[in-house]
Amino acid sequence: MRFVWPARPWARHLADNTGRTGVGRVLGLDLGSKRIGIAVSDRSGLIASPLSVLQRSGSERRDHEAIAKLVVEEECERIVVGLPLSLDGSVGRAAKSAIAEVGRLATVVSVPVETYDERLTTVSAERALMEAKMRADARRRVVDKVAAAVMLQSWIDRQANL
Repeated sequence: MRFVWPARPWARHLADNTGRTGVGRVLGLDLGSKRIGIAVSDRSGLIASPLSVLQRSGSERRDHEAIAKLVVEEECERIVVGLPLSLDGSVGRAAKSAIAEVGRLATVVSVPVETYDERLTTVSAERALMEAKMRADARRRVVDKVAAAVMLQSWIDRQANL
């Protein structure tokens, strides 16, 4: 595998060089400082669903190993990590931190890793949970995995239009 740098620096990803087409099963990650929201697509790569929330362990390496284990267990062919761009689309401090972590994650997992714009996904997830009349304490427990699913579904929909 090798790094590919498209025209937009936040679109950094690994190329798998297999020539395969189709999305396949994808793991979506919403990286946070305390928690990582995790979503997964169905086997056809058409529908994203919330999977779990990984509490940060204090060791990025352990967190990445837990993600690598999930990739194997869920039989994923790719990881898409939400990139927290600024509202104006610029790469701020949070996005730079995410890009750096994605680079480190890519050395631990055996599948291609790429980033995708996650602007407003947490807001969308929070709004949907509020509309479902979920209590605030319950929302806090699931909002990260729901945000990961919103981001992953957006990525899936984008792939269909490429």
